[in-house]
Parts: sequence; structure tokens; C-alpha cells
Amino acid sequence: MRCKAHAAAFASTAGVMREHFRWTKGQGQLSSYESSPGKLRHFCSVCGSHLMAERLAQPHVIVRVATLDDDPKMAPQAHIWTSHDVPWLEYDSIEKCPEWQA
Repeated sequence: MRCKAHAAAFASTAGVMREHFRWTKGQGQLSSYESSPGKLRHFCSVCGSHLMAERLAQPHVIVRVATLDDDPKMAPQAHIWTSHDVPWLEYDSIEKCPEWQA
């Protein structure tokens, strides 16, 4: 079963330690949804863009890279959940993991 929450074959995300993450503007326009027990997804209440997700007990947040205005100056390190990939998606140069590995 593929997760279709992103309406795409994959979602580019980046784990950011909480102490290195901050909203620079627009925090008052956020809406949140608990998509599964303990997991919060945060959206822009104006345009609906999914901006980030978090589990409050974890030391990091998950940022949706495509929503960044500036180049994060980082390259992908791994492609996770390959067990759910579509057959036409292929990555040759990065680590592949069939499931999430913490």
C-alpha cells in the first residue's frame, strides 16, 4: 500500500534537530492535524501546503524540502520506504532502505 498523502511518487524531506529549527514568519497562519497517534502535520492555513511534521517525543522535526525558498545546500542521503515505490522510480546513487530505520 502506497501513502498518497503527498500526491506524488515521493516526498523530499529533511530531518532537522529541534534546536536548529524555527519559524521566521507566518507561524500564526499554521494549522495542524494529528494524522496518526502522536504525529502532527503542520499546514499553511492560507494555501494548504504541508510544511512540516513532528512527533513531540522525537528530537527532530521533518521539513518538506520543496517548501523552502532557499537552497538548503544539502543532497539526498537515503531513499526510504522503497518497499512502497512505484515500479518506474529508480535511484542509483544513494542508499535505499525498504522501511524507515531510526
